[in-house]
Formats: sequence, structure tokens, C-alpha cells
Amino acid sequence: MAASGATKTSWKLQEIVAHTSNVSCLVLGRNSSQLMATGGEDCRVNLWSVNKPNCIMSLTGHTTPVESIRFSAAEELVVAGSQSGSLRVWDLEAAKIFRTLMGHKANICSLDFHPYGEYLASGSMDTNVKLWDIRRKGCVFRYKGHTQAVRCLRFSPDGKWLASAGDDNSVKLWDLSGGKMMAEFMEHTGPVNIIEFHPNEYLLASGSCDRTVRFWDLEKFQMVSCVEGETSAVRSIAFNPDGCCLFSGAQDSLRVYGWEPECCFDVVPVSWGKVADLAIRNNQLIAASFNQMNVSSFVVDLSHIKKSRSIIQGQIPGDEVLPQPVPKGTTIRRNYERPMTTCSKPERVKQNVESERRSPEDGRRSPSSEEDKDDKESTAEIQAPEDYKEIFQPKNAISRTPPRNSEPFPAPPEDAIPDPSVVQEAVKPIPTADLKIPVPSKNKVCMRNNPRKVSLSSTLKSIVIPPPQIPPSSIGGFPKTKRFFLINISNISFIGCVMKSNSQADINDDSAMSQIRKGHETMCVVLSSRHKNLDTVRAVWTCGDVKTSLDSAVGMNDLSILVDMLNIVNLKPSLWKLDLCTTILPQIEKLLQSKYESYVQTGCTSLKLILQRFLPLICDTLTAPPSVGVDITREERHQKCKLCYQQLKNLSNVVKDKAGTVGRHGSAFRELQLLMVGLD
Repeated sequence: MAASGATKTSWKLQEIVAHTSNVSCLVLGRNSSQLMATGGEDCRVNLWSVNKPNCIMSLTGHTTPVESIRFSAAEELVVAGSQSGSLRVWDLEAAKIFRTLMGHKANICSLDFHPYGEYLASGSMDTNVKLWDIRRKGCVFRYKGHTQAVRCLRFSPDGKWLASAGDDNSVKLWDLSGGKMMAEFMEHTGPVNIIEFHPNEYLLASGSCDRTVRFWDLEKFQMVSCVEGETSAVRSIAFNPDGCCLFSGAQDSLRVYGWEPECCFDVVPVSWGKVADLAIRNNQLIAASFNQMNVSSFVVDLSHIKKSRSIIQGQIPGDEVLPQPVPKGTTIRRNYERPMTTCSKPERVKQNVESERRSPEDGRRSPSSEEDKDDKESTAEIQAPEDYKEIFQPKNAISRTPPRNSEPFPAPPEDAIPDPSVVQEAVKPIPTADLKIPVPSKNKVCMRNNPRKVSLSSTLKSIVIPPPQIPPSSIGGFPKTKRFFLINISNISFIGCVMKSNSQADINDDSAMSQIRKGHETMCVVLSSRHKNLDTVRAVWTCGDVKTSLDSAVGMNDLSILVDMLNIVNLKPSLWKLDLCTTILPQIEKLLQSKYESYVQTGCTSLKLILQRFLPLICDTLTAPPSVGVDITREERHQKCKLCYQQLKNLSNVVKDKAGTVGRHGSAFRELQLLMVGLD
């Protein structure tokens, strides 16, 4: 990052508390790059203006957590899919529910609006892709071909094709007018999280958990190139508007790729964590990420990013220079022919697609009473009227697209960069009338100018904070005689322990430090023991193999050690063997029933890998006819498979019980339940 505000490459716009529970999805409006919608485990959809802390509109109606969300091309509609498989479409200009669509049997994982017609595509954990006519509340077609959850859907810029990607490592291309699958790309070795069409050419990009970005030629239906520079799973990609390069939002960095030949033009460090969506406006890349209840937005100035094919980051002068980029306006592939009007309705499906039953009267489907009830219970509450009026103007006869502010987001000056630890919350500020901070006299030392001359005891004495009105349920296990607060005075943060007593007792530095350190000794003992156990496991791994080290971790009877080990093994599925399954499956049951969220997540990931890699082998081995003669190797494999089968049957009851839970892990358990169908 540059040293001055004038040459700043990237900066953080803001961080807000977006929901009352964990955020599960978000999307940026690609038309304006100024609208953002978030979905949470509180079953709400909240609408935001980028760079403003107040929620513009809160949309309700879903009864289960929102899993996927998407704006229409003109940003006048937003659709959200939930864990129950229902879809709700809201009209943002009218501030009301527009449609409720029912039909999926599991979580909605992906959504996309048709760029011209009144159609909507949805992908689910039930492996189906559905095309909806949102004017008539009807499902037009059901595309079947994926074998696992469909994670991303995208319509082509001309509206003739639909691309889908999923956890089965595949990318599929569907012809909407012909109702059939045109191509299937299976080169990825991990689940495919994101796909994007080139804005002009017949080219498709896909990002996967295998840490690669692949480019596909849509004329020859073959892979053009593969970029392998990512350090983590690829979750967000976006083409530059002129199509000269592709941006990939990696963990704490932005990468700029070319594909012919494949190369990385630039890498920009940005501390955005796991970025969830990207949008481009006025030569600025807008990014958003979420963590628990917080949502952060960032800006990258693309005028300072290398996007040329003739300059590669880190190239040494004198090296061979790559050919100059293809001039604008000339491409090596066909360009999309965008229609002037809305697309015609797709024809009846012929293969790989199942059409839904339609009632007579021009295919119009009568809405069910359940859907009518859902519409009545869905609301759109405007929470910031001024921001709403600024963005959404009344509809006019020419265009439904609301006017947008085309000003770029300015970079903050260096002395005005906000503390990243401070999170803005869209609620009324706490009144500060009771906060008494005496102003130091001229003879006293100013803490801000000379902090070393101010003792901790004098600082604690100078602050009088009345106990806030905290409900007993939120206090937890803290002693009733103490309250802990985070106090920020003159941009200097410290933790104060305010003793509840009738008289103001003198506190010296030693007693203040002893209060702050209270409880640290216990934590240090726990961490020291854990570090010692991890050193033991590492020594066993170095001398033996993965199986031996995992056996030692299990023998320690410490789930934290096992979780640390599994987090490493899960990153490389090739380390998994059938021997490991017999050792780990009993431990996975403990992890799934743990009260710690990270333990449950690790257990779900490990069980998913085992089911994907070994369930077919286990079922085939147990159902195979007995061999003639003595085959010791086969008998050993049969015994291991039989043991694994029994352990998986026990786990299936746990998964079934937790599949109905609400929250982030409810989705994971429902996915595991689908994978365990083969046990029956």
C-alpha cells in the first residue's frame, strides 16, 4: 500500500454490524456497485448503501436462515433463498414482497436473474437447477445433471445460456432455448465455488477449492488455461469491464490474471479476509467480506494495478517481454450478440431436463394458499428513509433503473484511517451523559501527549463509569462484584476493571495489574499442555506416518489436539486412507456433538471427505460376492469396510438429529444427510 493518500492502492471503507446473528451470505449490486444486500441466520435480508452505516431496508418473511442472495440486473429486485428451499423476491422500489416461490427440497445455494427476460435460476443442495418465471410464480424447467450441491449459477451476457457449478467438481453449460446440456467441464479436482462469463467473448472462468482458476473456450468447449497461484480456495472472481483481465479475491490479497498465456499480472495485499463478492465501478474494485455478525467493505484503485500483458509483476529488466496485448475491439473469439428486447420463452425440454407440470390458460399457475400466506407475512421495512429516497426514485415510463451516484469512493487521508478494531453498528449511540472524564489542568500531564508519565492507577482513578443496565442472562459466569469494560479515550484503548464498592478505594499499579492478569495463569497452563502434546504428535509424525500420529492424538484424549491434526489432514484429501477412517470415525461423533463451533465444523469437513472418498468403496466391498480361495488382503479390507459401515450407521443418527437445527451447521448436516443416503 502506498504511503500517501494520493497514491493509495487499497483502503477499508467501513465495518458494520449487519445482523443480530451470524451473516451467512452477501452480494453487491453489479449495476451501481453502491448497493449491498446481506442475509443472516436471523432469517432477514438487509439492504445497505456501500459506505453508509445505516440499514436502508430490512426484508422479512423467511422462517429459516438465508443462504443465498442476488440482485436483478437493474437492481430493482432482490431474491433470497433459505435453508428450507423457499425463494422470496422483493420489489425494492415499491418496498414490498413481489413473489414467493416454493419447490426445492433442500438449501438454496445459488441464484441468478436473467439479464433480459423475467426469469430466475436457482441451484440447491438437492442437486437440481430450476428456471422460474417470476411473473407467473411458476417453475419452467428443472435441469438435472449435478450429483452434489449447486454452488453457483450465471446467465450468459446474451441470455441464451446458463452455466452451473457445484460440489461435484463440475462446470455445466445449459442451452436455454434447446433445453439441453451443451458442455460439461470436469477438469477441476475440488468443488467449484464461482463462475463468471467474459463480458464480451465466448469465454468462461471458474474458481475452485482446488486453488485454481480455469478458463474455458465456449466455441471449442475446451480449457484455455489454468492459473495455479492461489493460496486458498477461490471464492470470488470478476472480469474487468473491458475484458482485459480477471480479478480474483484471495485470502487477504487481490490477484490479477491473464489467460492467453496464463499469467499473474499483479498481486495487491488487502486485509479483507475471505472476500465474499466483487464489483467494479469508476475504475475502482469494490469488495465485501463478512465474519460472524460483521460486514466489511473495501476499495482497490484499479488505476494503480498492472493489467497489461506486456508487464509482469517482478519481471527483471532484460528478460524476454511477452507479446503486446490484443488491441481493444479485436478478439480471437466470437462476441455475444445481446438482444434488443427481452428473450423469448424457452422451448420445451428434450433431454437432461424435466419440465414442471403447468396448468392450462397459457401456462399460468394458480398460486397456492401457502404461497399467498407467505406473501402476506413477508414485509419490507424502510429503516433509513433519506437514504432510501436518495437511491430509489419513483418509477418512470422510461426506465426502472434508479439514478446512481457516479462519484468514485475517495481514499481517506493517512491521519483519518479508522481503527480496524472499531466496528460501526447501525443502532442509536449509547448516551454519554453519565460518562464523567475530568479535564486535566494545565499543570497536569496530558496522557495523550506523554503516555509514559501517567500510571495505570491514576488512569483508573480518573474514570467514573456507572454500571450499565445489562440483563442477567448476558452476564454469564462473571462474578457479580466485577464488571469489565473496553474504554476508548483519545484514541488510546485499555481494559479497566472497575470494582463495585461503596467508597472509592485507592488502586496502585500492582493491584491493577493483578486484576488484569487474573485468570491468565490457568490459560497459560492449558496452552502449555496443548503445545507439549502437539510437539509429541509432530515427533511421531516425523518418525512414523499419519496413521500413527493420529493414533497418538486420539490416545491423548484431548479433542483440541485431534482438531488441530484433522485441520491439517483435511487440507490434503490424498492423505486419507481406509485405516484412518476406522480410527477417526468414533472421534468424529464426539466432535459433532461438541459445544464448540470449530470442533463441529472440523467434524463435518472430515466426515464429508470420508463419505465422498470411501462410501462407494465400502458399499461395493460389502455387496461383492465372496471370493474363491483365501485372499488375506481382501479379507482385511472387508473387515475394515464392515467396521466403517457400522460406525457410519451410528453417525447417521447423529446427523439426522442435527439436520433440522437452525444456523450455519444445519446446512452442513443436511448436506451430510444427503451424502449418507447410500448407506441404506
